[in-house]
Amino acid sequence: MKKLFLVALLTIAFFTVKAQNFQTHYDFGEDRQMITTTVEMFKPDEYGSTFFFVDFDYGQKSADVDGVSLAYFEIARHLKFWEGPFELHAEYNGGMFRTSNFAAPINNAYLFGGAYTINNEDFTRVFTIEALYKYIDKKHDASFQITAIWGLHFMDRKVSFMGFADFWREDNVVFDDHGNASEADYVFLAEPQLWYNFNKHLSAGSEIEISSNFGANKGFMVNPTLALKWNF
Repeated sequence: MKKLFLVALLTIAFFTVKAQNFQTHYDFGEDRQMITTTVEMFKPDEYGSTFFFVDFDYGQKSADVDGVSLAYFEIARHLKFWEGPFELHAEYNGGMFRTSNFAAPINNAYLFGGAYTINNEDFTRVFTIEALYKYIDKKHDASFQITAIWGLHFMDRKVSFMGFADFWREDNVVFDDHGNASEADYVFLAEPQLWYNFNKHLSAGSEIEISSNFGANKGFMVNPTLALKWNF
C-alpha cells in the first residue's frame, strides 16, 4: 500500500515538471467524499497538438482503502499537415482501481478518428468535436466514441468555463443503490468546470461530473467538487 502511494506521488512529481496545470479536487458525491489530483498538459506544435492528463483518487469512501483508490491516464495526439479545422486524432486510455477487497485494471482503450475545431481570433471561444473508432481491450474490437470539448473565457480571462462530454459504446455490468446488477450498453460522461482565475497561475472553482452508467453505477449521477488549480 505504501509503495503504491509512493509511486503515485513520484508520478505526480515527474509530470508536474512539464505539465501546464495541477488540480486538487474535493468530491462531495455520495459514497465518494474523496480527494482527486489531476495533472494536465496541452502543447500545440507545427504538426498539431499533444494532450494528456493523469488522475489519482485518494480515500474514496465506498472503496474503503487508504491512499490511492484509482489511477487513470489518457494521452491524445491531434495531427495535421494542412491548413483548416480538421485533424486526425489518436488516443490511449488506461488505469486501475482498488477497494479493500480487490484490485482490477481499467480496460485499455485505443481510439482513432477525426476532430474538427472552431475558435475565434483570440481563442477565448474554442469548441472541438471528435468522432472516434474505439477498441476496448478484452471487450470490444469495434466500438465508437463521440467527444465534445469546449473552452470559454470571460471578463478578460478572469472567468473560464471549460470541459468535455463523452458518449461511447461499452458493455458493462452496473449496480443500483441496492446492489442489484444489470447490463448497460452505453456510457455518458461530462465534466464541465467553472474557474475564477486570480492571476495567471492560481485558479479556484468547481467541476461537476455528470454521468450515466459510468463506473459500474446504474443510471444518472451528479458529483460536484470544489477545486484549486495551479497553472505553470
